[in-house]
Amino acid sequence: MLKKCLFPAAGYGTRFLPATKAMPKEMLPIVNKPLIQYGVEEALEAGMDRIAIVTGRGKRAIEDHFDISYELEHQIRGTDKEERLADIRRLIDECTFSYTRQLEMRGLGHAILTGETLIGREPFGVLLADDLCEGEDHGVLKQMARLYEQYHCSIVAVEEVPETEVHKYGVIRGDRLEPGIHRVRDMVEKPAREQAPSNLAIIGRYILTPDIFDILRKTPPGKGDEVQITDALLEQAKAGNVIAYQFRGQRFDCGSVGGFVEATQHFHAQMDD
Repeated sequence: MLKKCLFPAAGYGTRFLPATKAMPKEMLPIVNKPLIQYGVEEALEAGMDRIAIVTGRGKRAIEDHFDISYELEHQIRGTDKEERLADIRRLIDECTFSYTRQLEMRGLGHAILTGETLIGREPFGVLLADDLCEGEDHGVLKQMARLYEQYHCSIVAVEEVPETEVHKYGVIRGDRLEPGIHRVRDMVEKPAREQAPSNLAIIGRYILTPDIFDILRKTPPGKGDEVQITDALLEQAKAGNVIAYQFRGQRFDCGSVGGFVEATQHFHAQMDD
């Protein structure tokens, strides 16, 4: 049973400077809730209540957010503002949070390997908070967890993107097993348009088997001189051990300013003012 979810959260968020000079990008709010809180809620819905976060320098606000604030709660106790903390208190009560630091930025693969000390030898989810997803029926991680129960191998979430944007993503080629499910045969990190094996792009949701750590230790730096999770997953895919899943729902690329604004407008429209 999947119980742990890893959140790589050590990046600088340079596309949002100067806002991210002193604020972690994962703490940027979509309306009144930080990005990483949406992610933890998605993980908990999927049954992953052990939250492992890979942080870096200047990221203490993440730890403080998932902790009790006695002074604040004392000040608003008994007022109509108290209910605004209900969601975060539920996460604090129902989840266990652990943290480790990535000392240097060497790519997503390196960030995941840094989290090995928090994960151990069991399958786990990975969630990139700046890919904010809204599932159609259930959250994307819960959809993937159900798929893991069937295939018991690594799973990557994918969606179709315009051919003009494939250079921004890891892109897969696979054999269709059933609607929306492919056994991955090849994957390329940020390919040129003419070299892309398809337009199915990997987004920030993974379920990984623990042997990925052994593979990552042996994976040399790839695209951008960084350790790429795509390269490690390709080794698993050669043995037929990676499934790509076209999730049911909508993704907002909150790592870009345009996607962040789109997500803010979308979630604000759903709120009761």
